[in-house]
Amino acid sequence: MSLVSERKYRRSPKTLPPLPTKKPDYYEPLQSETGFDGASFSGAVFNLSTTVVGAGIMALPAAVKQLGLIPGLIMILFGAMLTESSIDILLRFTRVSKSSSYSGVVHDAFGDFGRILLQLCIFVNNTGMLIVYMVIIGDVLSGTWSEGVHYSGVIEEWFGQRWWSTRSVLLLLTTLLIFLPLISFKRVDSLRYTSALSVGFAVVFVAITADVVIVKLINGSIGTPRLMPKFTGQESFWKLFTTIPILVTAYICHHNVHPIENELKDPTHMKLIVGTSLSLCSTVYMATSLFGYLLFGDKTQDDVLANFDGDLGVPFGLFLNDMVRVSYCVHLMLVFPIVFYSLRLNLDGLLFPHALPIAFDSRRFYLVTAFLMSFIFIGANFVPSIWDAFQFTGATAAVGAGFIFPAAIALRDTHGVATKKDKLLSWLMIFLAVSSSTVAISSDLYSFFNGEEAAVGT
Repeated sequence: MSLVSERKYRRSPKTLPPLPTKKPDYYEPLQSETGFDGASFSGAVFNLSTTVVGAGIMALPAAVKQLGLIPGLIMILFGAMLTESSIDILLRFTRVSKSSSYSGVVHDAFGDFGRILLQLCIFVNNTGMLIVYMVIIGDVLSGTWSEGVHYSGVIEEWFGQRWWSTRSVLLLLTTLLIFLPLISFKRVDSLRYTSALSVGFAVVFVAITADVVIVKLINGSIGTPRLMPKFTGQESFWKLFTTIPILVTAYICHHNVHPIENELKDPTHMKLIVGTSLSLCSTVYMATSLFGYLLFGDKTQDDVLANFDGDLGVPFGLFLNDMVRVSYCVHLMLVFPIVFYSLRLNLDGLLFPHALPIAFDSRRFYLVTAFLMSFIFIGANFVPSIWDAFQFTGATAAVGAGFIFPAAIALRDTHGVATKKDKLLSWLMIFLAVSSSTVAISSDLYSFFNGEEAAVGT
């Protein structure tokens, strides 16, 4: 090593090396073969935004209902700021560890055990999300049963009951015609157009809800919203904490940060891409929460999509209901491949940690893809009661990948670059992650055993 380079490495441990200006070496052959010279800024923003805005958006109006309008909107902003801080820590430690993946950063700090644990967290979290996405798509298209009552899907409403309008057939057609073509891309940047369209459909939902709210405000049929939480006893106080898992995990996108960064023309733009994406997502989240809560008030369901099952009390109300459900369904279809991309990468890294990157091995690529898609399809068709199960996995795997691992990396600080602010934020993230997981799991256990007692009593 030269004298100049030795001096660079003898600088203060708080001095960070410059951002990398080139992509990992193993991407160069793929680029030369396909003519791909790097992802654009806008494509990266849409891909990261699509990773963030998934099914969780529909639970935010209910969270605002519990917290009150003002604290709810503030907490949504706080979640975005905390997520940006955790990703910033992750990116800085990526540079100093000279890694090109999330699992590589964790391996640098905690070895093989940490890498395997992270990849398991991402596998559980992403698999759970994708099964939930398919279940929701099936509910919207073919309908569902709840407590002995059948709720019709849009296909059933439009065309009546047909053999091809059943849940399993519609999900099979969705898999063959939409999912399989989209999950067959070997570069995440190939999904930039579908990701932009996905964000657009989320905006359509917000726009329709906002228009309905404006019409009802004009005709005076919307009551005054509750600005602060309502306390009616100890139970209502503790119920406020059940919103923490929703707010903490609403912005989870860490598993796709490195795949997106690795394909950029200029990796130095990644921090700005993260900030732009989170600003876009927090705007959509706040608008959804505000207009959803204003529209339905204290009748807001845990999944606000369930509120769009009747006449909205405005002209063309039934048509707008269908528009909301279809736009959200298409949104989830287009979110699916971007989440699947990081799922496949992490499962491959878990099973074949020392093999050539999966993009260069077509046989392994398609085998892993077929296995995962089959598993998710079977789960969506034969495990309909998945919400309680995935509340457990989401409260552990999601917060682990999104907050606990970045915070633990900063606290471990193997390269001596973490600041006091980093460590304070890391302790805060760990506290929020552990407390949210504890609240969510305790709430699920309480509901489960209370339900069993009620069943025994009857």
